[in-house]
Amino acid sequence: MATDRLHLPEPIFVPVGGDCVATYEMTPEIAEPSADVVFCHGTPWSAQVWAEAARHLSVGHRVYLWDMPGYGRSAQGSDVRTDLPTQMLRFAMLLDHWRLERPFVVAHDIGGAVALGAHLIHGRDYSSLYLWNVVTLDPWGSPFFRLVANHSHVFAALPAPLHTALVSEYIAGAAHQRLDRDTVAMLAEPWVSDEGQPAFYRQIAQLHPEHTRPIVDALPRVRCATSIGWGQQDPWIPVEQAYRLKQLLPGQSNVITLPGVGHLSPLEAPSLVQQALDAWLAST
Repeated sequence: MATDRLHLPEPIFVPVGGDCVATYEMTPEIAEPSADVVFCHGTPWSAQVWAEAARHLSVGHRVYLWDMPGYGRSAQGSDVRTDLPTQMLRFAMLLDHWRLERPFVVAHDIGGAVALGAHLIHGRDYSSLYLWNVVTLDPWGSPFFRLVANHSHVFAALPAPLHTALVSEYIAGAAHQRLDRDTVAMLAEPWVSDEGQPAFYRQIAQLHPEHTRPIVDALPRVRCATSIGWGQQDPWIPVEQAYRLKQLLPGQSNVITLPGVGHLSPLEAPSLVQQALDAWLAST
């Protein structure tokens, strides 16, 4: 696959809260779109995680993606805040920019906390929300994640080859089965430039579990239908959190778990994830 961006159109750069955000839009070439679907990525990924699923859904739906500032092709400078409360507000503002009042939202990893925060704290409404391997419930953040957070300035000074090897292994370790080399290179690409190396460690240092606790407290006040998807062998966030999340959300959340799949469900089992998204949209 080589570090290709062919799965996504060229980004549309949008100013949001003073930062430059890379956004992506896809529309059906033939039929009228039947719904608006927005994808949110997590860390240390970008919209590329959802590219294949987005392309699949764009046959019949209008699809929107974004690289959170600090990630992908969005701004990565030292003045860019990447904490969760800031990303939640940015997402709410981006929905306003897109003029989306009740989109269907698909979120992965910390994108789940971001989407929930825009909904619960900033009042944005969704038709339905699909949460995949999301960072929300305690505990989250691996020992490596917290080690980097506490010593980000040391890691940022690593020689470039060591940094590239570390990032690549960190990314590969999210999957249950080994990702192919090109996929790892694609996901690591934003982090291996002179600007990307310190940005990688800054975004980890700014992520704190205390920022998801208000979201957890507010989960009973979610105002839309929810579905949950998870890799059964997720090495970062255990699958039991899917069922804990179901208990805290109102209504009857549908839960699917994917055997032999780790944290990167959209890349490890794209056809199964796409089938789940198709069923979700058809049912709602």
